[in-house]
Amino acid sequence: MRFTQFVPKLPTLLAAFLVYVAPVHADESSLTVQGITERIQSGELDESPLFLPTAERRVVFANPEYFLPVRKITPGGNPYPLPASPTDLGSVAYEVDGEAFTLQEFLTQQPLMGFLVLRDGARLLEHYASDHSVDSRWISFSVTKSVTSLLVGAALADGFITSLDDSVTDYLPRLRGSAYDVVTVKHLLQMASGVAWNEDYFDPESDVALAGILGGVALTDYLLELPRAHPPGTHFNYNTGEANLTGELLRAAIGNNASGYLNQKIWGPFGMEFEAVWPADGPSGGEAGGCCISAALRDYGRLGQFVLDDGVLPDGSRVLPEGWVAASAAPSEGSEEYGYMWWRYPGERFSAAGIFGQKIFIDPQTRAVIAVHSNADAASGSVYAAHLEAVMMAVTDALRSQE
Repeated sequence: MRFTQFVPKLPTLLAAFLVYVAPVHADESSLTVQGITERIQSGELDESPLFLPTAERRVVFANPEYFLPVRKITPGGNPYPLPASPTDLGSVAYEVDGEAFTLQEFLTQQPLMGFLVLRDGARLLEHYASDHSVDSRWISFSVTKSVTSLLVGAALADGFITSLDDSVTDYLPRLRGSAYDVVTVKHLLQMASGVAWNEDYFDPESDVALAGILGGVALTDYLLELPRAHPPGTHFNYNTGEANLTGELLRAAIGNNASGYLNQKIWGPFGMEFEAVWPADGPSGGEAGGCCISAALRDYGRLGQFVLDDGVLPDGSRVLPEGWVAASAAPSEGSEEYGYMWWRYPGERFSAAGIFGQKIFIDPQTRAVIAVHSNADAASGSVYAAHLEAVMMAVTDALRSQE
């Protein structure tokens, strides 16, 4: 049975971003796609996957296509090689709240589903939970924002977008006459539009609760009414609606769906190994620019390798404009910690990041990528999240010390 008509309740989906989900013990038969679907339909479980107990999320995050309409992203049939190069990193040490731990101890944490360390494409370390594997897909949440940013770069290289300084309304004319007249494509990528937006997940009247998962005409209708709070480009304000708006702009520019463009420009030609899926707003709807591509861990890693290679394919063809990656990872006027939908870390490292602990962490200095699948107890701010942040820095520090 597929619960393909499921659409999460709006306030529930967005309020859950910061909500702790307590573990619930369920019998084994109920921890299947069919069992969870039946429990959702009966009202025993909340419709939103973000409000499911930890054990149930472990199933849903691996099988989003059974609960949501999706578009498929197909591999090209010639996987980019990731040769094994086993490296003893288990003794790498890190600290959380003044207490010392090792990477080997981190790998035993229950929320960790998969952990992959690549260096120049070689697999130094690859670890999976007992119920996860090489070909397991896992939802990425806001890692998708960074992928949308890559596709905006590809559209710029292809000429579908003429300049990052173009107004948003050049591509989405329905927003003309609104605060977005003076907002550029770059402002969207940097989440610095200056348009007023309340991202308070606990306020049922906040913008994120009312419009955070809207798309298409419904999204632009809502954004049309928002006032200006700051001059564009000067103030960082994390904005789920504008991440989805970036997806709308991308699709308008290319005249295609985003998953097809990702397939054409990166997934197939770079050599991803496994099929991925991207949830859509109904069977014929558009993908959310800000959320939820589901992919295997090695393909998370290959995306990081594509970024390390500055958007150049294995055959030497350039997909992204030269210098796009450096610009994406550079600080904006509005925030030292944010680039073009990439989070910045000390030492020129940067990351795509999603709630519950999804990561594509990149260190250009060591040519390293750390890809992570997680099922943390909380969407953000958990003890596990603190360990993950510390261990990624420690692993890349250790690699730097070997140079």
